[in-house]
Amino acid sequence: MRIDGTLRAEGLRGRLARFWGLSGEKIRRIAREYDVAKGSPVFTVGGRYTTRGWTEWTQGFQYGAGILQFDATGDGELLAEARRDTREKMAPHVTHVAVHDHGFNNVSTYGGLLRLMREGRIPDEPRERDFLEMALKCSGAVQARRWTRVAGGGGYIYSFNGPHSLFADTIRSLRSLAVAHRLGHALMEENDRRVSLLDRLIGHARTTAAFNVYYGEGRDAYDERGRVAHESIFNLNDGEYRCPSSQQGWSPFSTWTRGLAWILCGYAEELEYLATVPDGELEPHGGRAPVEALMLKAAMAACDFYIDRATAADGVPYWDTGAPELHRLGDWHSRPADPFNEHEPVDSSAAAIAAQGLLRLGNYLSGRGPDGAAAARYRQAGLTVMATLLEEPYLSTAPDHQGLLLHSVYHRPRGWDHVPPGRKIPCGESSMWGDYHIREAALMVWREAEQRTYPTFFNI
Repeated sequence: MRIDGTLRAEGLRGRLARFWGLSGEKIRRIAREYDVAKGSPVFTVGGRYTTRGWTEWTQGFQYGAGILQFDATGDGELLAEARRDTREKMAPHVTHVAVHDHGFNNVSTYGGLLRLMREGRIPDEPRERDFLEMALKCSGAVQARRWTRVAGGGGYIYSFNGPHSLFADTIRSLRSLAVAHRLGHALMEENDRRVSLLDRLIGHARTTAAFNVYYGEGRDAYDERGRVAHESIFNLNDGEYRCPSSQQGWSPFSTWTRGLAWILCGYAEELEYLATVPDGELEPHGGRAPVEALMLKAAMAACDFYIDRATAADGVPYWDTGAPELHRLGDWHSRPADPFNEHEPVDSSAAAIAAQGLLRLGNYLSGRGPDGAAAARYRQAGLTVMATLLEEPYLSTAPDHQGLLLHSVYHRPRGWDHVPPGRKIPCGESSMWGDYHIREAALMVWREAEQRTYPTFFNI
């Protein structure tokens, strides 16, 4: 990536104002035109949102979008709709025992509303506050219950594939455990055994860092620092690690770039959260230093790999670093990504997720002495990605297109993504997670530009 060291948040104010104007129009269009009886909207086909039955992991992004829009613009109408939809439609997600997506669905909705209440942006009504808190407590405990123990101690929250499967994605869904713990909740197991949600959060983060992230330390023949495996597989009989795998990437030995983005964003957020946890609560894990060190090692490795190896010059990655036709693009690292090429699709949703992670890690490291240079590098890289995504061809300006961020990819191996007529690869379409995460990143930069409160998911 060619990092633009001159960018500042306030310099993006004009682009952000246009972005939020388009964002509000898209949210209204989906609410007006999408048939909810079909299930949650997942991605667009020909510019119109459609669904894809796997799990209903995108509904929280749909309703959470209105919360973010209100946060940025004060649009009370969209806030009212988001509150109503959260209250009437999100309850099944709170007690959904079969998915690892609680941080996506429930923190984006119940959590977003509670955050606004605690920040004084909406009235603090006791009945609504109790309702929101109870939903978040239940969500965190249900998420933490999906637990597989590993050899040598510890464990992980297993994916919807089953107890053998650890996904890179879930590092960001740890939001649900963090929020529930912050609210004073715990998981109650058999014989009234009380399980700390913070302990489960740290245990999952430790296992993910050990097995889904590589550090160039000779782990296998493809061990390159910062490379990420989408999935790790464990033997359930003895808890031993077996092998890397990938559901949505090209192979276990290449890096699916959205998985990379989940890793770098998730660890950056959890580092910010960890900084607010009292020292005494970290004593069972050896104190603050070792927990912070493992998260920082994973986050910095993933960020460096994203910047140096995973993206084109403008900060947008192709869908997988090992995509089989990527070599046909020649030296693609040295020029801006081409979403209209004939060989491999880009994934703008990975860029949107990564932009927030880069900014958060840069902010976290600021003022930390020897990490100052890295802090500036990550912050400017995040702003570089944002500057790219806030312009065409990534920003969706056509009024008849329901999506906001163009050129997102869902599941390339299964062929789920729409290939427009006359094209050879997917392009020109949007996804609920891409649209939501570009809004989260835009809100972060917008608040900085407006000198407003720094946004965190755990400000509840």
